[in-house]
Amino acid sequence: MTSAPDILLITTDQQRGDCISGSGRRLRTPNIDRIAARGARFDTCITPHPMCQPARASILTGKLPYSHGVRDNGRNLDPALAEEGMGGLFARAGYDTRFIGKAHLSTHETFAPTGAAECYNSVADYGDDWTGPYMGFDRVELTLRPHHHCGWKDRPHTLHYETFLDQGGQGGARWAKAKEQVPPLTTHKQVWRSALEEDWFSTAWVGDRTIDMLEEERDGPLMSWVSFPDPHPPFLAAAPWATMYDPAQVDLPPHRALDLDRRPWWHRAFLESPARRNQKRPHAGDQPYWGNDEPLSDKDLRDVIAVYYGMISAIDQQIGRILDHLEAAGRLENTIVIFTSDHGEWLGDHGLLLKGPMLYDGLLRVPLVMAGPGIRQGRFDAPVSTLDLRATLADLCGLSASEDDGRSLTDVLGGATRDVAHNEWEVDAARSGVDLDLRTVRSATHRLSVDLKSGAGELYDLTVDPHEMFNLWDEALAATQRDRLVAMIAAERPGMIPAAPRVGWH
Repeated sequence: MTSAPDILLITTDQQRGDCISGSGRRLRTPNIDRIAARGARFDTCITPHPMCQPARASILTGKLPYSHGVRDNGRNLDPALAEEGMGGLFARAGYDTRFIGKAHLSTHETFAPTGAAECYNSVADYGDDWTGPYMGFDRVELTLRPHHHCGWKDRPHTLHYETFLDQGGQGGARWAKAKEQVPPLTTHKQVWRSALEEDWFSTAWVGDRTIDMLEEERDGPLMSWVSFPDPHPPFLAAAPWATMYDPAQVDLPPHRALDLDRRPWWHRAFLESPARRNQKRPHAGDQPYWGNDEPLSDKDLRDVIAVYYGMISAIDQQIGRILDHLEAAGRLENTIVIFTSDHGEWLGDHGLLLKGPMLYDGLLRVPLVMAGPGIRQGRFDAPVSTLDLRATLADLCGLSASEDDGRSLTDVLGGATRDVAHNEWEVDAARSGVDLDLRTVRSATHRLSVDLKSGAGELYDLTVDPHEMFNLWDEALAATQRDRLVAMIAAERPGMIPAAPRVGWH
């Protein structure tokens, strides 16, 4: 096994596919570029689900959400299915398997204790010396509170990152300091420049823990998933990243006003439903509702985008540290390095911020670059998915993997094309205010979304309408294309399982 390649899967949270260098935005990610320059960049990679938990479960298992049961946030992945995911697959092949950062493979905010390490109501059952195994990985170092929309709670209600913050008993003080604004001040509740020093942020912590992991001596190969919690909202960064980008110079969306009259019914119903405000969130601290219902001013949106860019650049710097370490150790050439994100972010498109059941390209598409043994250099437009990663890694490493819903990307690397990539979400009114069986397919040229319950849908020709302004669903001239894409969606397919029970909201 000593000649087998190491694997380093790096993910972020809520990073748009166009938010890396070379995608038309004034954003600099030189170290992500280093990966792409040595290998492959996939420009039409989508998430299988626009919410954290289902998207991450799909990366792990290679299964679409209706095949692993995590059809929405607040529904836990079955540990038996997780064991068949990439961590368990490589562990059984003799790899040392590690996970660092935000897992979110089980629900944080639950109605009752679930027994999972990532559950706020169960984490006290795990001591400070607990490091796994977890969800198929031999050893883990995790964040429990990866984002600042929740309140602080002292040990033993912490995992590895929070215990790090709590050095000297100052965890609560540092958590509060992260929420303090420093100039230049912002006015939107989702964005601020933070008083907390950079070294205490999760981005620096994940980078440091990754380098510590790489410095360990080991007999066999390493398979690691390194998961940065940013640039997920609320959008906050420390100096120097908080002011790295001038708000006056960021890229505003060309269409940044709500245009609900030209959209399917659920767009308005989602935004206007009171259900999302009525969820009781005892862990949310001093600001229990973090959704965005108010119109976005250009000033606020410029602040959001500038800090969002800064959060990404902070992660990019940590990726550079990791790549430098591998290169200095002579291990980079024998390491498969993959960078991607769980899902995107609206970031002002059509007047929207955050995420929900409006699957515009900014939310649906994610970055995907990879380099290493067996990976051909090039830039590829075929529609692919992050659920293809388990099959791809098994293929590149010569492992026999159980069947999943993904396909090895080696065919695309060899010049093959694909028809569509899939996204699916069972949206329920208790959490999102609407009930939908929402299915989406993304081709190289079109995006189609349909609610199988009501039959309503939307279709956009991205070759002439990249900003998705003109819904062609009811247009006679687009009927052939619509029917062709709808036919690629199976209401029922082999391998589908019932939805996992709802145990919480997030």
